[in-house]
Amino acid sequence: MTSRGRSGSRERWAYAPYLLPGLLLFTAVIGVPFLMNIGTSFTEWTGVGTPRWIGLGNYRELARDEQFWASFGHNALIIVGMAVVPTMIGLVLASVLTDLIGRHFGARTASVLRACIYLPQVLPIVIAGVVWSWLLAPEDGAVNALLDAVGLGSLAHDWLGDPATALWSVIAVMVWIQIGFPLVIFMSGLQRVDPSLYEAAEIDGASWTRRFWHITIPQIRPEIFVVLLWTTIAALKAFAHIFVLTKGGPGGATNVPAYYSWVSFFEKSDVGYGSAIATVLTLVVVALTVVFLRMQGRELGEER
Repeated sequence: MTSRGRSGSRERWAYAPYLLPGLLLFTAVIGVPFLMNIGTSFTEWTGVGTPRWIGLGNYRELARDEQFWASFGHNALIIVGMAVVPTMIGLVLASVLTDLIGRHFGARTASVLRACIYLPQVLPIVIAGVVWSWLLAPEDGAVNALLDAVGLGSLAHDWLGDPATALWSVIAVMVWIQIGFPLVIFMSGLQRVDPSLYEAAEIDGASWTRRFWHITIPQIRPEIFVVLLWTTIAALKAFAHIFVLTKGGPGGATNVPAYYSWVSFFEKSDVGYGSAIATVLTLVVVALTVVFLRMQGRELGEER
């Protein structure tokens, strides 16, 4: 080995001590519990006593469990509410605040508006959920009171208690909570875009819509991939929103895999079955992450 090769090898290994603490923490907090969860998923166990090995029994039961598959269907709609819709709205708002308000009314005005929109992200989900439970209450909720005040009392409804509207009400709350995250990421990404691009396009007579489609979106594609990945994973793991607002009801209309797993663990004391649900959910998250990263890598490779 040449001296240059030995030197390069030493430089690569020089970073190892700095990576070790993070690797140990990852192993202790994520790796070991995940492996233990997989092992538990092959057993029948109430959480007390000795687990009884049943092999793939829990997974065979999952395959026939209509509630489990229905919960994944609900989760698909929640992905729309926590990932797709907030990303689209955040993208438009970021462009408006940067390209219109920031340039015509000043960066400070845009920053104040951004902070106001981001505020729901700062609130603990439990507090936000309790407040929305009050707002959507069927008897004295502010939403029904407002409808009655403007002459639309016939539209008053038990928003969280009706199976037909419960999931859509939860999704609406999730959209409200989630918009601030993509907005901040996209506005940060737009800071690296040369303002002269917008100015030149405006001088050439390009409308805001054309500037948005031909400048904003192409320039922040990496941020769009990151936001979609992050929010999709968050949607698949959604638990607190469901727990606070509906507890999976009414009649399982808002049940999702994360909450279904919790119910199996702590209410039904079926730890093995809950572990199987959690394992399947984790594998879905990992698979989606790999797909997103491959798509992002292919996109960046084509740009180069």
